[in-house]
Amino acid sequence: MNKYDQSLILTIDNGTQSIRALIFDLKGNLLAKSKVEFEPYFSENPGWAEQNVESFWINLKLCCQQLWQQSNVINNEYQSKITAVSLTTQRGSVINLDKNYKPLRPCILWLDQRLAKINKKMPWYWSATFKCIGQSKVIEYFRQKAQINWIRQNEADIWHKTDKFLLLSGYLTYKLIGEFKDSTGAIVGYLPFDYKKQNWAKKIDWKWHALDIKPSMLPELVKPGEILGLITEEAAKLTGIQTGTKLIASASDKACEVLGSGCFEPSTASLSYGTTATINTNNKKYVEPQAFIPPYPSAIPNHYNSEIMIYRGFWMVNWFKKEFGQSEIEKAKSLGVSPESLFDGLVKQVAPGSLGLILQPYWSPGIKNLEAKGAILGFGDVHTRAHIYRSILEGLAYALREGKHTLEKRQGTKINSLIISGGGSQSDAAMQLSADIFNLPTHRPHTFETSGLGAAMNAAVGCGYYDNYQQATQQMTHIIDTFEPIKENVALYDELYSKVYLKMYKQLKPIYTQIKKITGYPQ
Repeated sequence: MNKYDQSLILTIDNGTQSIRALIFDLKGNLLAKSKVEFEPYFSENPGWAEQNVESFWINLKLCCQQLWQQSNVINNEYQSKITAVSLTTQRGSVINLDKNYKPLRPCILWLDQRLAKINKKMPWYWSATFKCIGQSKVIEYFRQKAQINWIRQNEADIWHKTDKFLLLSGYLTYKLIGEFKDSTGAIVGYLPFDYKKQNWAKKIDWKWHALDIKPSMLPELVKPGEILGLITEEAAKLTGIQTGTKLIASASDKACEVLGSGCFEPSTASLSYGTTATINTNNKKYVEPQAFIPPYPSAIPNHYNSEIMIYRGFWMVNWFKKEFGQSEIEKAKSLGVSPESLFDGLVKQVAPGSLGLILQPYWSPGIKNLEAKGAILGFGDVHTRAHIYRSILEGLAYALREGKHTLEKRQGTKINSLIISGGGSQSDAAMQLSADIFNLPTHRPHTFETSGLGAAMNAAVGCGYYDNYQQATQQMTHIIDTFEPIKENVALYDELYSKVYLKMYKQLKPIYTQIKKITGYPQ
């Protein structure tokens, strides 16, 4: 027996709505899983999204302890076979720590929509440069959106006391190993980061002028697959992970999903049907998905993920379930089945195209459509909540198809295959309508926990179990289901997409602008 045959990897995956502790073997099989769900955020003002910092660590400890108590984990002695730990988290959520490394305020989540005021001019040479290349508004939005600037302006005493400014990944890394380190693959946000070189920006970079943060406040960076540190004795007592176990750097949850789905070449796109819906391609070269919008770090060192994002994504599905799907949720409990199976039945009650009900999924605006709001058009007296539910799934697929065309132009490579991951990939209905709307085969990986699997692959390569990521991909990922496009559905969706969906934003943009002007929302 190979000395690696018994080695297992523990991945901790902290998303927006839950945290999961996952045990993988070196073939990519998910052997055990513990999950703790929580309210995604609390909001003291419209558009705000915050979370108590301590709750992240409390839920991590609870999740691990619940994992070790499972009968199959005990019977198979999985806990003692863990040789490495990896951590992947939601992106862009920030934490302020004081000099004693205690949280100073709630974590501002990536969902947060507050904006800072621009009350300080950039140096004239940067302002002139941005004006010359036509990107002044993008830089202005960066400065407004940066949590650093909002805290400095509105909570000056908090910023004055801030000794460390971390992403959630950096905070949980500190709690596990006692050092301020993070992975280059996890740095996504409004920070002084050089996305091309994948390191903190040099002192001459414009971001230091835009943010006014000290380098000492940021963590040391290491590449995915490298050792961040060793689990401390204190963390071991609280989590049940063995003292001295290696914590291997992985990447953000979306980057790990791309790797865990097996998307290696730009001709295969990773669709993530998670809280945020995204379409991603992995590239060896630096490919901006939109002009002056950087590609994010890949889970593969020195690679890039070119990404188009729909901020609220499958959050809208959970919103629908909460607001309109209580009967299915209760019925699922009584039948002992998953709510998703009953919601799939709801989708199948409705013909493709939802009888002309079209949804534009801009429940949160993006950097290129700051005034955008969500919209549903085409209501008639025939429409039911089933039509609304299906229109949500179709609207997300339309938006991601639009993203696909953008990526193809930017990277100069056609996308001919889709691998879908995230919680939404469990839905056969979502898989099939995606195949129909994209007119491409859609593939389902062997586990929908692809972000956790991608992080485990970082650990497997980092520990030397595999020589490289291509080898790890071949050994640890595979497809279990493929959905082929249905010809008549493709024709219908093509017409709705080209003649209706693509025209919606342009037509509604002036109305969105007036709504914002009158109500002040979004900010």
